Amino acid sequence: MQTAIALENCTIPIYCSAMYSLEVQNYPVYNILRSVVMEEMLHMAAAANMVAALGDRPRIRELDAVGELRRGLPGNIAPGLRARCANLSRSQLDAFMRIEAPESLVPEASSKTSYGGRSYPTIGAFYEEIKQAIFDNADAIRQIARGPMKSNQVGGNLGYACIDPTSGVDVIEQFIGSIELIQDQGEGADTTRMSGEESGDELSHYARFAELKFGRRYEGPLNRDKDSVDISESQRRYYTGEEITWPTVINTLAVPNDGYEAILKIDANREEVSDSLRKFDENYTRMMVALDDCWNGPVSEAWPNLGKAVYEMNELRVVSCFEILRHQVPVEAIQQLERLYPIEFAELAALTDLTKPVFYGPRFINRETIS
Repeated sequence: MQTAIALENCTIPIYCSAMYSLEVQNYPVYNILRSVVMEEMLHMAAAANMVAALGDRPRIRELDAVGELRRGLPGNIAPGLRARCANLSRSQLDAFMRIEAPESLVPEASSKTSYGGRSYPTIGAFYEEIKQAIFDNADAIRQIARGPMKSNQVGGNLGYACIDPTSGVDVIEQFIGSIELIQDQGEGADTTRMSGEESGDELSHYARFAELKFGRRYEGPLNRDKDSVDISESQRRYYTGEEITWPTVINTLAVPNDGYEAILKIDANREEVSDSLRKFDENYTRMMVALDDCWNGPVSEAWPNLGKAVYEMNELRVVSCFEILRHQVPVEAIQQLERLYPIEFAELAALTDLTKPVFYGPRFINRETIS
C-alpha cells in the first residue's frame, strides 16, 4: 500500500505542471485538469488511510515523485512509460491517458488475470492484485484494524476515504470500497468512461483527458449497466459533443533530470531564476512535510497540518505562474540543448516547441529527499 501512496503522489506534479502552464486559468481546460488533480489528492489520502489502518505509518515526507518518474511509475506499472513535468500538450495528454488507461484499451492486459507482483499494464491491474491480497488476508486485516494504530485517519468529512473499524461496516468492505473508488475515478467503472455511482457518475480521468485531446465533450455510453464503450472502435467517435477550445499555453521546457542545472550555468539571470525555482521547491517540501504530519503527528494537530498543506499548495500555483514561468530560457541554451542533454534531448524536444520562446517550469523537488 505504500507503493499506492507513491503512485498517486507521482501523478500530481505532472498534472499540476500542465495545469500551471495555462496562460489564463479559468477556462474549461483548467477546470478539467484541476478536477483530476483534486481527485488524485483524494486517492493519495485514501491510500495513506489504508496504510494507517494496516498498523503502519504512511511515509509521505520522503516521497520523491520526480525521481520515481525517471524510473517509471511506482509498482512497475505501464513498463516503458516515462513521464516528466512539462506544459500541456497533446503529447503530454497521450502520456496522461496511458497512465489512466482502462485495461480494455491496453492489449497486453487482455490475456492476464494475475501479474505475480512483477509489473502491471495498468493502474487498475495493480489495484486488482491489492484487492485480492486483502481478500486473501481478510481475517488478519480485521484483527490489525481493531488494534492500536501508529497513525491517524485523516479527512473523512472532506470526502477522503477512511477506514473506521467502529462504523459497523466490515473493514474489508471499506478497504475494497476505497480501492474501487480510486479505480473507477481513474479509468472508469466497468467498461464505460464514467466513474461510478460513488462519484456521481462523473467522467473518469481517462475520459476527461481524452476530451482535452480530442477537443470535444464526451458523448459515449453513460449507463454502465446497459451500455459499454466498443473498444474495437476509435476513441474519437465518442468525443463529438461541445467543442473545447485549446487554451493558450506557456511554452515551458520539459524539466530535465538535473532540474535545469546545466542551463542555469549559462543563464546570465541564473540567480533570480534559481531563487524562484528554490522557492517553489521549498513550498513543495513544506507541503509534503505537513501532509506527513497529518497522518504521523499528534491527532490534535492533524487539521492544522492539513491547513498548512493546503496553504503551501496554493503557493505552488502562485510561485509557478507569477515567477517561474515568467523566466525565459536563454536562446543560446536552447541552441545548445542537444549538447547539454544528449540522452534526454529527443524527449525534451517532443514535449517543448523549440521554435518558439521557451520558459522555465516548476521542478517539484522534495528537499527532504536530498541528502
